[in-house]
Amino acid sequence: MQSTQAVNTDEFSELQRLLSAILAPYTPLDISALDGYLVGVLLQQPRPLPAQWMRWILDEQGRLDVAKSRHTQRLTQLIEKRHAQLQQSIDARQWFDPWILTSDKPESPRLSVLPWVLGFTTACEHFPELTDKNTPELNEALAGIYQHLDISDLEDANDLIAEIETLEYPPNLTEAVEQLVASTLLLADISHPLAP
Repeated sequence: MQSTQAVNTDEFSELQRLLSAILAPYTPLDISALDGYLVGVLLQQPRPLPAQWMRWILDEQGRLDVAKSRHTQRLTQLIEKRHAQLQQSIDARQWFDPWILTSDKPESPRLSVLPWVLGFTTACEHFPELTDKNTPELNEALAGIYQHLDISDLEDANDLIAEIETLEYPPNLTEAVEQLVASTLLLADISHPLAP
């Protein structure tokens, strides 16, 4: 398999600028939420096509027509590049570095990882094929991600909540990020099992 080129530092900054340049009334994901969203999309079975998932990045209500906007061409190129990079890591069960921006309060990993987690949950809301399974294995893997949310936001998810309550919350940002990646790869085993 040919290696996918990673998004470099300059492209990361460019992507941040392009997302910030999308003006009201549209409300795009920020770059950390974008990253979690892409992971959530990639874990679906079957995986949705770009035409299905791209619009929810550019506007939370999906109102921005990507195909008719020449201003989004470079933006979509960079998003698709990150998507390909994450897909390669997930399919190979290789470690990847989530785009987590450090909070002003480093003692609280929740503040730093929450945008990424919210992006992930946004993908699962629009494409619920994965989370609809509600199996013990799925809940165990999801708990490492969903534990960063307020429990009161998890409606009709008693089994998942019970699994979350068995976890000890990560003491620092490093361990919180490691848990996000480990949970992602566990979810990949469920949604896209490797061939024997």
